[in-house]
Amino acid sequence: MNVKLLSSGIFAALLIAITGCSNNHPWKVHDTNRPLPGVISPAEQSAQPPSDAVILFNGRDFSNWVSEKDGSDPKWAIEDGCMEVAKKAGSIRTKQAFGDCQLHVEWASPANVTGSSQDRGNSGVFLMSKYEVQVLDSYNNITYADGQAGAVYGQKPPLVNACRPPGQWQSYDIIFHRPVFKFGWVVKPATITVLQNGVLVQDNFEIKGATAWKKRAKYSPHADKMPFVLQDHDHPVRYRNIWLRELPESKK
Repeated sequence: MNVKLLSSGIFAALLIAITGCSNNHPWKVHDTNRPLPGVISPAEQSAQPPSDAVILFNGRDFSNWVSEKDGSDPKWAIEDGCMEVAKKAGSIRTKQAFGDCQLHVEWASPANVTGSSQDRGNSGVFLMSKYEVQVLDSYNNITYADGQAGAVYGQKPPLVNACRPPGQWQSYDIIFHRPVFKFGWVVKPATITVLQNGVLVQDNFEIKGATAWKKRAKYSPHADKMPFVLQDHDHPVRYRNIWLRELPESKK
């Protein structure tokens, strides 16, 4: 028996078990041949914050937000109770840091449709500044499956396409549990459940690592709590009614 080869195999298996990393991927990142989710029509609904929620956007000011780049006041616009991405103004992040949470976000892509694929109502919600749920006008708009609205960007397409028409308000209700690190290794990957417009689009998905473009996601150790980010992708996406409930950390 080749002890060296056996040891290498055991180490590789252990590495996959700990990190969730493997080369056995059936699809490339952003693979245009990956099957697209089916399309459904969501019902009308809106969620109001419960009594224990942290109100992150009150429709009036950016008191809970700063520029992600340098911590200065955001340059986005506020009008009619919603905030709107200002082109080239940069992404914004919460002043407060969070770990395990329930997050509610409402967003709307521009009613005046221009562009196609990823160049159409593009933005993103980043949990812990690292793990993105894609925001995109995916109504009658074909793009790669792991990049449409409701996707864990570059990793997992939504179960269905639950988008409303452009200009209409959409909602994300997100349950997120942070990753756990020990001695520089991820011993418990992050998980995420997402409902878009009341429809389940991510079902306790085990996140593979921090969001990356055209690269396999991987984990790097970070703090237990970090801000969440709304992305500036040069499109005038609007946001409103943003609130969050901190969840007790799982003991499992």
